[in-house]
Amino acid sequence: MRLATLSDRAVLLTDTGAVDIADASAGRFGPDPMDVLADWTAFRAWAGSAVLPAASPYRTADLGAPVPRPRQVFAVALNYRPHAAEAGYVPPEIPLLFTKFPSCITGPNARVELPKGRVDWELEMVAVIGAPCHRVPASEGWEAVAGLTVGQDLSERVLQLTGTPPQFSLGKSYPGFGPTGPALVTPDELPDRDDIAIECLLNGESVQAARTSEMIFSVPRLVEFISGVCPLYPGDLIFTGTPAGVGNRRVPQRFLGPDDVLVSRIDGLGEMRQTFR
Repeated sequence: MRLATLSDRAVLLTDTGAVDIADASAGRFGPDPMDVLADWTAFRAWAGSAVLPAASPYRTADLGAPVPRPRQVFAVALNYRPHAAEAGYVPPEIPLLFTKFPSCITGPNARVELPKGRVDWELEMVAVIGAPCHRVPASEGWEAVAGLTVGQDLSERVLQLTGTPPQFSLGKSYPGFGPTGPALVTPDELPDRDDIAIECLLNGESVQAARTSEMIFSVPRLVEFISGVCPLYPGDLIFTGTPAGVGNRRVPQRFLGPDDVLVSRIDGLGEMRQTFR
């Protein structure tokens, strides 16, 4: 199943187009995608057996964030060993968490305004929570996940690294600094939910490439660690970490500028495209 937001309404994406969920369910679910996630178990059961109407064509430019108003947005630092090495750190022994404020979330085709400073890219797979949960063991971690999507943890490095301790969350939460999409994809759509190829391209040049099997802490382990402290709610996002290749660790350093085109791809999940001004 591929759940998306089209012109602010929850839709299912098929091979032939988009199906409006509120219309197809006679108002039982939707049109707000957050309401669909709030009743995820019932919605999945309905979607698995419903006879859907014919899909309608749509423009990818009209897709919004599949989870437009998450209650909580967690992010994981240094979750790939090569990225930890390029940043000058040893691999962490436990997940290193920070937050992105929900107001930074935007859709998969956003044009992002660059603030002053040095804006960097960080491609990440994002896990979306599908049910209220607390203290979930890793063995049940995938059961708490509604689906996966593509994300960028855009980061303004000057503010992020200012102060002691530094301003991680604030420097990563300017408007548009949390692009997600194009859809929430349920794990059963994937050949191997634990081993997915990801790649980030800047103006056509590959700047990041890895597989999610290389993560130090898997999705189930992240769910276990975070839910061991914080209750999780439907629609909460977990940015699972970025691989090596970010701009501030390059020699010379490289940052995003006006009219750059940033493409983020994850096999089976789709592609995002950001431009900047």
